[in-house]
Amino acid sequence: HIYLFVYLLRWSESPEEAPLEEESEAPRAFVFLLCAAHMSAHIPLVCHGHSRPIVSLEYSKETPDGTFLVSSSKDGKPMLRDATTGDWIGTFEGHRGACWDATLNDPATHCATASADFSAKLFNAITGDCLHTFAHKHIVKTVCFSQCGTKLITGGSEKVIRIFDLRKLELDSSSNDNSTSTQTMTQPASELTGAPSQIKTARYICNDELILSSCSDNPDLRVWDARTGIIATTLKTENAVTSIEISEDGKYITTADGKNVTLWDVGSFRPMETWKMKYNMESASVCMKEGKFVCGGEDMWVHLHDCANGGEIGEPGKGHHGPVHCVRFAPDGKSYSSGSEDGTIRIWQTPTNK
Repeated sequence: HIYLFVYLLRWSESPEEAPLEEESEAPRAFVFLLCAAHMSAHIPLVCHGHSRPIVSLEYSKETPDGTFLVSSSKDGKPMLRDATTGDWIGTFEGHRGACWDATLNDPATHCATASADFSAKLFNAITGDCLHTFAHKHIVKTVCFSQCGTKLITGGSEKVIRIFDLRKLELDSSSNDNSTSTQTMTQPASELTGAPSQIKTARYICNDELILSSCSDNPDLRVWDARTGIIATTLKTENAVTSIEISEDGKYITTADGKNVTLWDVGSFRPMETWKMKYNMESASVCMKEGKFVCGGEDMWVHLHDCANGGEIGEPGKGHHGPVHCVRFAPDGKSYSSGSEDGTIRIWQTPTNK
């Protein structure tokens, strides 16, 4: 594509070298623009800024101010970006270790982060101020806001899922007017115990009534009753689940484990479809609007597939210089992003359905 583009560029500058005999400029301009458009569909926006591997990417919901992308990195500095342009908006400062997860609440006014420094933090996503630090006894790997925005769950190396009531935090903050960031609320509202190994991911589902979790060293997904703390059911997988995504409407779950990408129905907790890949993956994301899913892993490429038959669409996205650790579709489905060991984020345009 690059060679063809350069050739056409030279052709447009030197008419005497044109391969067409017609004097008209129209065919020449048409082919030139067609080639440029074809190339742009395969060239991603590259977002620099992180100095170490990207380990998590999450989009906000669409808001009146736009859609945002928050990234987590081993450099310990989660960053907020414009989801469309990739432009840097700000960095959430304060962690002293790798940041393993970051997420935004529904209106994108607050950001929560999980870190290897034995803490989770709550930030004001508009000002970047740290509002609270939740102290833990070991590495925190995952954070998630409830849909209503009043609760926050954390999980990690302690093998415990903790539920914090953010309404209690607001009361504590109002009684500590001289402090902008406190560590007074270290006691969660409740704890869910019984996971066999480190909690890798935990997400609210079913209107915050249930919590879905995966473990780093064990297969299967566990569905917890958020009220009682009991494991309600277990969803069987072949390998440890490395990626969990909940669809925007809450009806579907997308998981990656080994070479499997599975789409689950939340209502029945049964797999609707499982696509077997040729490579081990770390992350997958499904866009129901476009009927496509994207995945990436150890081969350093970003693969786009058709949900109908599982076939790969076009050539894989190339350019990363290390394993792809995370991929996510934007809420509108018009683009998707990837994060890699090379410390870069790439935003790819979704090809239109013909």
